[in-house]
Amino acid sequence: MGHFNTTFRVFKSGLQNAARNITLAVAAIAVITITLTTVLLLVIANATLNSTIKEINNKIDISVYLKDSVTMPEANSIMSTLKSLKEVQSVQYISKTEALTIFEAENKGNNSIESAIPLTGYNPLPATINITPVSPNNLTQIDNYLNRPDILALQSEASTYNGALKTAIDRIGKTTTLLREAGGVSILVFAAVSVLIIFNTIRMTIFNRRDELQIMRLLGAGTWFIRGPFVVENVVYGLVSAGISLGIVDILFTTVSNSLQASNFGLLNLSYSNYFFKHWFWLILLIQLGLGILIGAVSSFIATRRYLKFKTSK
Repeated sequence: MGHFNTTFRVFKSGLQNAARNITLAVAAIAVITITLTTVLLLVIANATLNSTIKEINNKIDISVYLKDSVTMPEANSIMSTLKSLKEVQSVQYISKTEALTIFEAENKGNNSIESAIPLTGYNPLPATINITPVSPNNLTQIDNYLNRPDILALQSEASTYNGALKTAIDRIGKTTTLLREAGGVSILVFAAVSVLIIFNTIRMTIFNRRDELQIMRLLGAGTWFIRGPFVVENVVYGLVSAGISLGIVDILFTTVSNSLQASNFGLLNLSYSNYFFKHWFWLILLIQLGLGILIGAVSSFIATRRYLKFKTSK
């Protein structure tokens, strides 16, 4: 019963301190809110980026145009080798006839092209091998294979992994890697700033209440009874910050979706970001609350051990 009463008083004192120290509370809550909001936005951005990359990967293919003299055994040999590469997700063979059918379907309604096709008297389109890579970040093996002299000799023209497309694919790979690295660094920076702010907040509180804390110690108060309220106080800050953070992100997505009528921002699909936030809301809520508690509790526990040093523990 004694332990229960002590714990109850610790929690009560912590809540009272949180309500009493309004100025310090606002500062701590503001910084933790910024941290949690940044972390949440970066998580959503990373999920959206992964979804965008997946869509891009499904659309990116490399076309290898074969000479008319290439036989099916030779084409099958090329496809077999390509399928064995780890960088290749799938390989599709399109014959000359299928290529012409696709071309006619894509240009249906274009009178000049439709009238020109019969005049040629033959099918000018080559048989094609379409390669879908696993990721646009690494296409070295594919590029090396397609540029082998014996494979180049079977191609009617250079594969589409050249020029502007090659530059675009390489740029996408570099951009996504850079965004992930920048996101990770940002999370670490804001987390560090939050911890420092909480440290300074607790140090100021301890300095302002140093006489009161010393009297409590002289009257026989235990270490946990003195340090505990600081931990509880900052846990409250973390919980409040988590709620505010979720509210800010929800308002942000609602504004973007309804008012701005925006669906994309660079590589980020804002519609998917909004879907991800809504779909995983309760899990995000639990994680945000957990992070808020973790930041508040761990920071205050370490800070009180540093700034509240007693010669004996009771």
